[in-house]
Amino acid sequence: MYIHGKNKYFDFTHRWMETPPKFDFHLHDRFEIYFFIAGDVHYLIDKNVYPLSYGDMLILNNRELHKPTFRSNAPYENVVIHFDPSIAASLALVSDFPLLDCFVNRPQGEANRITLSGSRLDAALALFKKAELLLSEPRDGADLLLTACMIELLVLVNQAFRDHRSGTGYSPAVTHEKLGPLLEYIDGHLEHDLTLEALERQFYMNRYYLSRLFRKHTGSTIHEYILLKRIARAKKLLQEGHNVTAACEGSGFNDYSHFIRMFKRLVGVPPGQYRNR
Repeated sequence: MYIHGKNKYFDFTHRWMETPPKFDFHLHDRFEIYFFIAGDVHYLIDKNVYPLSYGDMLILNNRELHKPTFRSNAPYENVVIHFDPSIAASLALVSDFPLLDCFVNRPQGEANRITLSGSRLDAALALFKKAELLLSEPRDGADLLLTACMIELLVLVNQAFRDHRSGTGYSPAVTHEKLGPLLEYIDGHLEHDLTLEALERQFYMNRYYLSRLFRKHTGSTIHEYILLKRIARAKKLLQEGHNVTAACEGSGFNDYSHFIRMFKRLVGVPPGQYRNR
């Protein structure tokens, strides 16, 4: 099953797969709401790993690196909504409700999971069903109704996040005891030497063991993770107004031409164009 549709602000996808696909670490320019339905999945976001159960919702902004790791070949089902955060500015004259609060007002890569239950879970499922109906049977005003449906979902998610912060529905991330410090160190030292040799010296662990440990729990390589974390840091610096050279140096790239090449390949545009945009 695959249901997909989009409009100016929102991109909605509901997918069911008999066999889980392969996913690499990735970033989006848009914000994301991810609702887990079925599968055997641990989700890595920045430096935290979240085991997922039915009713879990993940919230991600455009600077949080993420990747699902499939623990078995169990069928996989989820709902994913990507949306343009500028929708909040567009609605500022209508309401001062902080639609982006749960996406931006929390520590980077933390408190990403909200567990929905009871009436709130029922409300989210009803909104997903309504969105699918609007996409499968479009009629006059369907685009506007889809936007209204997704705005209602954003309000629900923020309300759930507030309860989550106060302890209701809160479930912390679970990260391997040796992988956690490694991810924490990488996150805080992106501008330093992060070769396998350097990590081996830092953690007093064999580089090949480190590589196997990382791949076992994430399904990807340390090199790929570090590269995308540096790209995420560069995007943040560029968005804050730093020039391309400062973004290159501040994100840990020692070779300017390599930085330009990798940024364009992974983001889709050169860093200078990204900064201006």
